[in-house]
Amino acid sequence: MGKITLDGMEFFAYHGCFKEEQLIGTKFVVDLCLETDTSAAEQSDHLNDTVNYVSLYNVVKTEMDQKSHLLEHVASRIINTINEQFPAIAGINLTISKLNPPVGGKMKQISFTTEWTRTC
Repeated sequence: MGKITLDGMEFFAYHGCFKEEQLIGTKFVVDLCLETDTSAAEQSDHLNDTVNYVSLYNVVKTEMDQKSHLLEHVASRIINTINEQFPAIAGINLTISKLNPPVGGKMKQISFTTEWTRTC
């Protein structure tokens, strides 16, 4: 097994419970770590034998482009879509961070992290 990590993917999106968040948007950072069998790719050096990073990024981008009230909901959609499109993935660790959240004080970010493991 190997881990594929896409760290620091930046998006401007419209997630949040406040009307203003849905209208003006803000910046988000997404970190994604996947566990998958990389042994074939290690030997072959062929993209078809591993998970395509560009395809993973596009899944995250597509889901981040859809408005949601909760980061938990966005994360669930990302994980579900990855599971549908990449059945070889055995586990996922996903963190979505909202930069400068509207909490009434100065704060760098607020994050939601979730993990998923394929069960037989």
